Amino acid sequence: MTSAIVIAGVRSGVGKTTIASGVMGALARRGLRVQPFKAGPDYIDPTYHTIACGVPSRNLDTWLLPHPVVTELFHRAAGAADIAVVEGVMGVFDGHSSLDEDGSTAELAKLLDAPVILIADAGKVARSVAAEVYGYQQFDPDLRIAGVILNGVGSERHLEFCQPQIEATTGQPVVGWLPRRDDLVQPERHLGLIPTVEGTVVNQWYDTLNAQIEQTVDLDAIIRIAATAGGPINAATQVFPDTPQRARAAIAVAQDRAFSFYYQDSLDLLSAWGAEVIPFSPLDDEALPDGVGGVYLGGGFPELFAGELAQNEGMLRSMRSAVQRGLPVYGECGGLMYLGDSLSDLDGRQFNMVGAIPVVSSMEGRRLHLGYREVEACAAGPLLCAGEQVRGHEFHWSVLQEPPSEESAAYRVVNQSGRPEGFRKGSVWASYVHVHLGSRPGLARRLVDTCAAAASK
Repeated sequence: MTSAIVIAGVRSGVGKTTIASGVMGALARRGLRVQPFKAGPDYIDPTYHTIACGVPSRNLDTWLLPHPVVTELFHRAAGAADIAVVEGVMGVFDGHSSLDEDGSTAELAKLLDAPVILIADAGKVARSVAAEVYGYQQFDPDLRIAGVILNGVGSERHLEFCQPQIEATTGQPVVGWLPRRDDLVQPERHLGLIPTVEGTVVNQWYDTLNAQIEQTVDLDAIIRIAATAGGPINAATQVFPDTPQRARAAIAVAQDRAFSFYYQDSLDLLSAWGAEVIPFSPLDDEALPDGVGGVYLGGGFPELFAGELAQNEGMLRSMRSAVQRGLPVYGECGGLMYLGDSLSDLDGRQFNMVGAIPVVSSMEGRRLHLGYREVEACAAGPLLCAGEQVRGHEFHWSVLQEPPSEESAAYRVVNQSGRPEGFRKGSVWASYVHVHLGSRPGLARRLVDTCAAAASK
């Protein structure tokens, strides 16, 4: 079993990503092979991990994915690592349900049999922080909380008012702390942290963070705690093929500043089932790559780059030509917005897009749509047969001028009274729902099959 640690927070906003990225980076600087993971469906936090560790971070979600798939993906990535570091999601007990642990960091930690380092905010308390940590420890005695890191500590004198009571009350060590430092805080916007692909995160931030972690966090203690992880050494194959598959389709995948929301394991699954994944940029490339059998447009922030997307007329013509030829095109969230007739930026300016589906998306009157979705395919498509169901996640602020009709919808949202979701038109399928291709067996293989069939025509 690979050494593993879960870094979880008492709530959102306590510095999980900063501390997890710092611990990952500091361990990697020691020469350890660190495999990063993110609990839940987040696309942005893993980009910070990837820079810290030099290898792709991967998502582990116990609601989106069947539990055997979670363990398969974990061991597939962590098998060659010295230590796996998992950043939690929200508060350690928060997940899909208000009454059970489904989809929570706690459920994931117990599934992996990995010890938890709990992050608590000491910014406006002293001895009282011990009561909070103790409450989390007692809330679920089966969760193996093995240490605490305090964030927002004002001084070493402040630490002296927090640490002794935590250790006396819980029996768990305070293995580190971070001071209040504005230069360690990363800027945020409407969907959380800014993705590193946009170039806003500089190496100096990582250098500063790693130096702070090395100074005030006991990395040796974290390594010792991680070595107590249990769990099976190997996991049975659930979604990856048992034997290598020959390459039989090229799939163009949009990857640039506007489109960067992909699960690394989804891309790996496409490759494993016979796809040649070819990155392209709707912002910068003049046309789709030659010879592709399909197009995958993931999520991102097209609303921030709407003008540039609209000005790239060559790519828009290439996309329209591909749609007219019947090339399979699959879009999620930002991909849906790009495939529509038009979208508006944050200033309300409207720009023409591909026009493959009847979508006008806007940031005016925006409101947050957030949560897990269970959807049923309304017709046969690139991922599912008609009537098949899959779990996904929705997270966006943009709104549509006209919602999808039952006749043109891609899905029915099963856990929201069957409301229509997404659009299907010819060879184009697009939805606000993000799907992990490991959510059920056969998703990646069906998409590759669909693109291979199109390429052979």
